Amino acid sequence: MSTTGQDTTALRFGGDEQAERPLGRSIRRGMLNTCPACGSGRLFRAFLKPVDTCSVCGEEMHHQRADDLPPYLVIVVLGHVLLGGYMMTDLVFPASDWVHLAIWAPIAVITSLLCIQPIKGGVVGLQWALRMHGFGGHDDTPEAIDPNPRDA
Repeated sequence: MSTTGQDTTALRFGGDEQAERPLGRSIRRGMLNTCPACGSGRLFRAFLKPVDTCSVCGEEMHHQRADDLPPYLVIVVLGHVLLGGYMMTDLVFPASDWVHLAIWAPIAVITSLLCIQPIKGGVVGLQWALRMHGFGGHDDTPEAIDPNPRDA
Protein backbone atom coordinates (compact mmCIF):
# COMPACT_ATOMS: atom_id res chain seq x y z
CA MET A 1 0.00 0.00 0.00
CA SER A 2 1.11 3.51 -0.69
CA THR A 3 1.17 6.34 1.83
CA THR A 4 -2.20 7.61 0.57
CA GLY A 5 -3.90 4.34 1.51
CA GLN A 6 -4.45 3.15 -2.07
CA ASP A 7 -3.07 -0.14 -3.30
CA THR A 8 -0.96 0.41 -6.45
CA THR A 9 -0.32 -3.25 -7.34
CA ALA A 10 -1.93 -4.73 -10.43
CA LEU A 11 -4.83 -7.07 -9.77
CA ARG A 12 -4.82 -10.21 -11.94
CA PHE A 13 -7.51 -12.83 -12.23
CA GLY A 14 -7.19 -16.44 -13.33
CA GLY A 15 -4.21 -18.47 -14.40
CA ASP A 16 -0.89 -18.79 -12.70
CA GLU A 17 1.49 -16.01 -11.79
CA GLN A 18 3.59 -14.97 -14.76
CA ALA A 19 6.29 -12.35 -14.95
CA GLU A 20 5.01 -9.09 -16.36
CA ARG A 21 6.13 -8.22 -19.88
CA PRO A 22 5.54 -4.52 -20.56
CA LEU A 23 4.38 -4.08 -24.14
CA GLY A 24 5.99 -0.71 -24.91
CA ARG A 25 9.36 -1.64 -23.44
CA SER A 26 9.41 -4.95 -25.32
CA ILE A 27 8.60 -3.32 -28.66
CA ARG A 28 11.17 -0.56 -28.04
CA ARG A 29 13.88 -3.11 -27.21
CA GLY A 30 13.01 -5.08 -30.34
CA MET A 31 13.16 -1.93 -32.48
CA LEU A 32 16.62 -1.25 -31.05
CA ASN A 33 17.58 -4.77 -32.24
CA THR A 34 18.14 -6.06 -28.73
CA CYS A 35 16.55 -8.95 -26.88
CA PRO A 36 13.03 -7.99 -25.72
CA ALA A 37 13.54 -9.94 -22.49
CA CYS A 38 16.79 -8.44 -21.19
CA GLY A 39 17.52 -5.54 -23.53
CA SER A 40 21.21 -6.46 -23.70
CA GLY A 41 21.65 -9.33 -26.16
CA ARG A 42 21.52 -8.99 -29.92
CA LEU A 43 18.22 -9.87 -31.60
CA PHE A 44 19.54 -10.48 -35.14
CA ARG A 45 22.47 -12.60 -36.29
CA ALA A 46 22.00 -11.52 -39.92
CA PHE A 47 20.04 -8.69 -41.56
CA LEU A 48 16.58 -10.20 -40.91
CA LYS A 49 17.48 -13.54 -39.29
CA PRO A 50 16.89 -13.54 -35.51
CA VAL A 51 19.24 -15.39 -33.20
CA ASP A 52 18.11 -18.79 -31.91
CA THR A 53 18.70 -17.83 -28.27
CA CYS A 54 19.78 -14.63 -26.55
CA SER A 55 23.48 -14.77 -25.69
CA VAL A 56 22.91 -12.83 -22.45
CA CYS A 57 19.71 -14.15 -20.84
CA GLY A 58 19.15 -17.39 -22.82
CA GLU A 59 15.62 -16.47 -24.03
CA GLU A 60 14.70 -18.63 -27.02
CA MET A 61 13.90 -16.69 -30.18
CA HIS A 62 13.89 -19.51 -32.74
CA HIS A 63 10.11 -19.93 -32.65
CA GLN A 64 9.21 -16.32 -33.48
CA ARG A 65 6.97 -15.92 -36.52
CA ALA A 66 7.02 -12.32 -37.70
CA ASP A 67 6.16 -13.56 -41.23
CA ASP A 68 4.52 -10.87 -43.37
CA LEU A 69 3.65 -8.18 -40.82
CA PRO A 70 6.95 -6.22 -41.02
CA PRO A 71 6.81 -5.78 -44.83
CA TYR A 72 3.14 -4.78 -44.62
CA LEU A 73 3.96 -2.15 -42.00
CA VAL A 74 6.85 -0.83 -44.11
CA ILE A 75 4.57 -0.58 -47.15
CA VAL A 76 1.85 1.24 -45.22
CA VAL A 77 4.17 3.72 -43.49
CA LEU A 78 6.48 4.43 -46.41
CA GLY A 79 3.63 4.50 -48.91
CA HIS A 80 1.95 7.32 -47.02
CA VAL A 81 5.16 9.24 -46.39
CA LEU A 82 6.55 8.89 -49.91
CA LEU A 83 3.26 9.65 -51.63
CA GLY A 84 2.82 12.76 -49.48
CA GLY A 85 6.39 13.80 -50.17
CA TYR A 86 5.98 13.29 -53.88
CA MET A 87 2.76 15.31 -53.99
CA MET A 88 4.23 18.18 -51.96
CA THR A 89 7.40 18.42 -54.05
CA ASP A 90 5.38 18.19 -57.26
CA LEU A 91 3.39 21.25 -56.16
CA VAL A 92 6.55 23.26 -55.39
CA PHE A 93 8.91 21.81 -58.01
CA PRO A 94 7.00 20.68 -61.11
CA ALA A 95 9.18 18.21 -62.98
CA SER A 96 8.71 15.40 -65.43
CA ASP A 97 7.69 11.96 -64.24
CA TRP A 98 11.17 10.61 -65.03
CA VAL A 99 12.80 13.14 -62.70
CA HIS A 100 10.42 12.22 -59.89
CA LEU A 101 11.05 8.53 -60.57
CA ALA A 102 14.79 9.13 -60.39
CA ILE A 103 14.35 10.92 -57.06
CA TRP A 104 11.68 8.88 -55.27
CA ALA A 105 12.47 5.30 -56.32
CA PRO A 106 15.94 5.26 -54.70
CA ILE A 107 14.57 7.01 -51.62
CA ALA A 108 11.85 4.35 -51.34
CA VAL A 109 14.31 1.45 -51.66
CA ILE A 110 16.89 2.87 -49.26
CA THR A 111 14.32 3.92 -46.66
CA SER A 112 12.54 0.56 -46.75
CA LEU A 113 15.84 -1.27 -46.29
CA LEU A 114 16.72 0.99 -43.36
CA CYS A 115 13.43 0.51 -41.51
CA ILE A 116 12.57 -3.18 -42.15
CA GLN A 117 14.94 -4.51 -39.46
CA PRO A 118 13.74 -2.23 -36.63
CA ILE A 119 10.13 -2.94 -37.57
CA LYS A 120 10.75 -6.70 -37.57
CA GLY A 121 12.47 -6.36 -34.19
CA GLY A 122 9.43 -4.48 -32.89
CA VAL A 123 7.13 -7.25 -34.13
CA VAL A 124 9.28 -9.88 -32.38
CA GLY A 125 9.15 -7.74 -29.21
CA LEU A 126 5.35 -7.54 -29.57
CA GLN A 127 5.10 -11.32 -29.90
CA TRP A 128 7.35 -11.80 -26.86
CA ALA A 129 5.35 -9.35 -24.72
CA LEU A 130 2.02 -10.95 -25.66
CA ARG A 131 3.43 -14.50 -25.24
CA MET A 132 2.59 -15.41 -28.82
CA HIS A 133 4.06 -18.23 -30.95
CA GLY A 134 5.82 -20.15 -28.18
CA PHE A 135 7.04 -17.17 -26.16
CA GLY A 136 4.55 -18.08 -23.44
CA GLY A 137 5.98 -21.54 -22.83
CA HIS A 138 3.17 -23.36 -24.65
CA ASP A 139 3.20 -25.06 -28.01
CA ASP A 140 0.89 -23.33 -30.46
CA THR A 141 1.83 -25.19 -33.62
CA PRO A 142 -1.11 -26.39 -35.71
CA GLU A 143 -0.46 -29.99 -34.63
CA ALA A 144 -0.68 -29.04 -30.94
CA ILE A 145 -3.95 -27.13 -31.29
CA ASP A 146 -7.13 -29.20 -31.04
CA PRO A 147 -8.87 -28.97 -34.44
CA ASN A 148 -12.34 -29.67 -32.97
CA PRO A 149 -12.57 -27.95 -29.57
CA ARG A 150 -16.38 -28.33 -29.43
CA ASP A 151 -16.26 -32.11 -29.75
CA ALA A 152 -14.82 -32.52 -26.25
